[in-house]
Parts: sequence; C-alpha cells; structure tokens
Amino acid sequence: MSSGEACANPLLLGWVKEWVDVARERNSKGVTVYKHAYNALKACPITFNHPSQLSQLKGFGPKLCDRLTEKLQKHCQENGLPMPKRPRQWRIPGLNDENEAGDDDLANPRPAKKPRKQKPYVPALRSGAYALILALAGLGEDAPAGMTKAQLIEAAQPLCDASFTAPSDTTRFYTAWNSMKTLQEKDLVYERGRPLRRYTLSDEGWDVARRIQKTADLTPAELAAAAHERRELQAEIPQNPPPAPIATTARSPSLEIEEVEPPPQSTYANVVASGDSASGSSSTNLPSFRPIRLAPGTFTVHLVLDVREVRAKTDRDYMQEELTKKGVKPIMRALELGDALWVAKCHDPNFLSRTGSEGDEVVLDWIVERKRLDDLIYSIRDGRFHEQKFRLKRSGVKNVVYIVEEMSMDPTIFQKYEEAVQSAIASTQVVNGYFLKKTQKMDDTIRYLTRMTMLLKKQYESQSLLVIPTEVLTAKNFLPLLEHLREKEPTVGHYISYPAFASMASKSDTMTLRDVYLKMLMCTKQVTGEKALEIQKRWKTPHEFVKAYGQCGVGEEGKKRKQDLVFSQMGGLVGRKKVARVLSQRIAEVWGGV
Repeated sequence: MSSGEACANPLLLGWVKEWVDVARERNSKGVTVYKHAYNALKACPITFNHPSQLSQLKGFGPKLCDRLTEKLQKHCQENGLPMPKRPRQWRIPGLNDENEAGDDDLANPRPAKKPRKQKPYVPALRSGAYALILALAGLGEDAPAGMTKAQLIEAAQPLCDASFTAPSDTTRFYTAWNSMKTLQEKDLVYERGRPLRRYTLSDEGWDVARRIQKTADLTPAELAAAAHERRELQAEIPQNPPPAPIATTARSPSLEIEEVEPPPQSTYANVVASGDSASGSSSTNLPSFRPIRLAPGTFTVHLVLDVREVRAKTDRDYMQEELTKKGVKPIMRALELGDALWVAKCHDPNFLSRTGSEGDEVVLDWIVERKRLDDLIYSIRDGRFHEQKFRLKRSGVKNVVYIVEEMSMDPTIFQKYEEAVQSAIASTQVVNGYFLKKTQKMDDTIRYLTRMTMLLKKQYESQSLLVIPTEVLTAKNFLPLLEHLREKEPTVGHYISYPAFASMASKSDTMTLRDVYLKMLMCTKQVTGEKALEIQKRWKTPHEFVKAYGQCGVGEEGKKRKQDLVFSQMGGLVGRKKVARVLSQRIAEVWGGV
C-alpha cells in the first residue's frame, strides 16, 4: 500500500485502512471516526512500539487502541514474532505540544485525572435490542448478506417479550422494532441496500452478541432452532381463519368493538329451566342425583376466549395468535359471562349426552374478567362494574380473577377518577374476595393466561371430575345446591356442562323479578349491591317500594317523609349497608318522584 510506505507505522495504518473500507462499504456512520484516525496516523512521523500509544493521536480512543492491540497480537502469533510489551509511559515527547508542560511542571507533575471507565452496552433481557442482536448473530460472522426486516422480525420475535409488529399500547406507535434505531446509533448494526434494506452486525455488535451468548449460554444453532420452532407454530395458524360467530352482545366488552346488529337469541337459553318458587335453599328441597364421573385421560383442559377480546378494530386476532404461538390454542366463542374461562373437553363428544348432560365441555372453577384502565373507569361511571361483579357472583364459579391492564392515560382524566379506581380495586379484593392481577399491557395478560392454562392442565387432567346432570338443575336451585355440595364435601369439586353454564349466565332468559329489581336499584349512583339487597329485604318488589312512597302523602310534609323513608329504615345499619340521608334523598328522587 503506497500510503503505508510513506508512513512510520505501515502495519497499523493498513489495518485502519481496512476498517475504513469496510465501514464505507456498509454505509456505516463509523466511517468518519475511522477516517480521522487514518489521517492522523498517516501524518504522524513517530514510530510507535505499541498500539496503546496511539491514544495520543486525534481519532484514537481506548476502544480503537484495544482493537489494534488484538490485531497486532494475532499478527505476531501467526508470524512467530514476539509481542511488544505495553510501555509504562505512553506519552511520547513531540506530540500534543500544546499540552507540553514547562520544566517546573515536569519536575512536579500534576496527578493525572483517572479516566472514567465507560460501561459496555448490554441490552435488557428479552428486549427488542436483545432479540435483534441475537437474531443477527444466528447468521454467523462469515455470512455474505444480511437479513431483511421481515426475516429479522421472524427470527427475533421468539426471543422478545414485546411484539415487533404491533404496539403494546393501542394509544402509542412504539414497537420492539424501534430498538433498531438505538442499535444503529451505537454502531452495533449496519444497514445497507435500497430499496430492500438488509441488516448485519458490526464488529462492536458482534462483541455485544458474544457477551449475551456467554451470559445466556445460547449458541447460533440454538437460535436457529428457536426461529424454526416459531415458523412451525406459525404454519399451524390458518392464514384466513373463518369469521367467528358473533352472538349475544348483551355484555359490555373490555375493548373497543365494531357496531353490530342485535344478535338472535342464544342457543343455550332454554337448556336449564327457570324453576319455581318452591325450590328454596333448604336441603330438603334440593334434588338428589348421581354425578357423572369424568376419569383422568378422558378429557383435556382448554382456554375459552371471548371473540370480542380484540386489540383494536383492525387487529382482532392478535390475542388469539399470540396465545397460539406460546403453545395455547384458545377456543374462540362469544361468552355469556367473563372474558376467558377454562373447560374440560371430553375426548368422546357423545359421552355427556349419554349420561344425562349435553355438549362435550365441562366448565371449571376459574373465570377471568379483563379490564383496561380506561374501560374500568367507564364501567364504574355507568354502573357496569358492580353489575358485572353481581353476575359473576351468581354464576357459581369459585375462583374469579380480575385482570386490570394499567395502560397509559391522560393524567388529568386519571387523576379525576384515581380515587374511584383505587376504591373499586380494593372493593373487588376485600368485599368480593376476587383475585386481582395487574398487568402493564396486553402481552403481559397473554403471558399470564398462558401460565394459568399450563397450571390448570396440570392440576385438573390428573384427577376425576364430577359433573352435575343438567336435568336436575334449575335457575333457582343451582346456587343453593352448589353451596350445599361445597359445605358437605369441601375437598371435592362439582361442575356443570358449558351449555348449562351459558344458559344460567344469560342476562335475559334467567332473570327473575328480584334480579331486575336489584339492578334497577343499583342504577342509582352510590347504591351498591349490599345496599340494594337491604332495600329489597324491606320492600320485596318494585311495586311495594313505589307504594311505600305513595303512602308518605303530598305537600312539604310528604316530601320530607319520602326523602327520609330509606334513611329511617337503614340509617342505623353498620358498614357498607348503611344508607346516609343524602343517598336516601337521591333514591326518593328516582322512586318517589320528589
């Protein structure tokens, strides 16, 4: 090289020139740094014994000096030459004259300031940058071409918790792919090619990849196997799945949904009879039956997900696809109650019908209600929150899980309802006894549902299940019967078929006058389920309640008696059942026409 012959350090200059050419070829931002270092070394007339002495030249930092040291060491080993020793004093007279000290300063040298050691860049575990670096490392250092964006996302997704294609929050545009900008700014990844861009790791990027692989104990072969496994899982997902039937939109979904026409009546509405008033809660009125036994190995546990649990109008299948990628393929249908539940699906689809029940699924004792933070606020405002908890209590399911996704919101709106949200969360846990799980985004919810499914499969598939025949069930005797069985045999679970569960969870067909009355009372602000039950105990029907207000008389005296009617009966109660005078006046405005 002609430039090397005129230089005092031709070997070092030749290596720097190679790096300049590689950086220019890859269109890297580091080409400017290498070029400055190359020009400074070429113009320097002093011969250096060790690359560490180059730190006195402009453009040479500790990182570049270390790379040259490694290169020189490799060169000496290949050619059988002794490796020069690192000099104790790196400073050579004649360089950086502006920093030269006088004779007095040389006699009393000022203590050098200890350079601050820069920490090497290490991406967070299973972050976007972490996955991108490991995916590119799977190519190998000698790969002739890089990876396109589509190829890179496909290889990196199994290694990342966040999605590379969909934002974790529908109110934002950030995805895991935004980490690519950080990697390019740090010169860890090169981008080249137009219009089809390809990405490769730089030398610094390979250093980071080796550190990650050493820590995580991952080899390129294992990375390739992870990518291949993901491709196999994707192949199992139908490219154009048939549209799921939309039925019974009476319940309010947790997420934004499209406007649809009123659906036809539920096919499960008449599976369970309403029953008569004679069937009370006493044990003498409860039916006797022989339970249907499902032996271990005759069923498998499946997650059932509501079809209205969508991420956005334009991304309806995100939750279903992500669960399938994690090994949990959910059954999609419009649920009468809750957003997700688990069923035991019989291997023999006709077994239950032959033994006194129907369908081929048995509902287990777990149900999930999912709320985004904004939807939780809206449901508290319009009363849906208490109504949904009331319906969950009537469902008979033993374990209710509330998932609250703490998405980002406008601070001014959240501060306005923060106290109401905290009160609702505390009430759900303490008063209702439901388990409440907080997540940051939908991806966290998906991981939680995956873990729950694996846990329930392990718990239920190894034991026998006892199913109550549907023929003995009515809407009136179901809850007393279930309570009686749980008191009698607390360690044994009794379950019902999914059609029976859906029939009793239906809002319209199993609604009694008492249920309608309680719901009417709870439409008044601050009237909770406990207060509504106490009112119903004193005035059995809406007619009795309105008649009681009518007996208070007219005029100012009658108005005062109406306002104090509920307060006079419930003002002395303790705790959450107490009705204050202000609330009594509000109830009188609705029911007494005050």
